[in-house]
Amino acid sequence: MMRFTDPFEEVDRMMSSFGGRWRGGIMPMDAFEKDGLYTLRFDLPGVNPDDVDLTVEGGLLTVTAERAVEETEGATWLLRERPAGTHRREVRLGDRLDTGKVTASHDNGVLTVTIPMREEAKPHRVSIKPGRADRLTGGE
Repeated sequence: MMRFTDPFEEVDRMMSSFGGRWRGGIMPMDAFEKDGLYTLRFDLPGVNPDDVDLTVEGGLLTVTAERAVEETEGATWLLRERPAGTHRREVRLGDRLDTGKVTASHDNGVLTVTIPMREEAKPHRVSIKPGRADRLTGGE
């Protein structure tokens, strides 16, 4: 019997035991693939692009963002849900991706990272040569 599972289910379970949320938390991410190009989008509202660091090392993409603490001396806080400080998110990249060709852009608080699939990992057609069915070897 085949069972389909949410790959983030275990992470969510672990994070909830610490009282936090993984998805939808400090740095929510969307990820999709289209035509051999993988796109990751990170929500970073209120973060200046100069305060975002993006690295790829050993198959690990790391986004580090710094949201400055708002100067509110003398204010009485009623609610403070927007976290300040340094935030980090790591994404393990598969061997099929060309990590040497990662590109990134930042627009309206959204960091978009694109990673192409390696050419040799892309699906391709294999030509079939005519042969004889009574042969025992696969050679010519």
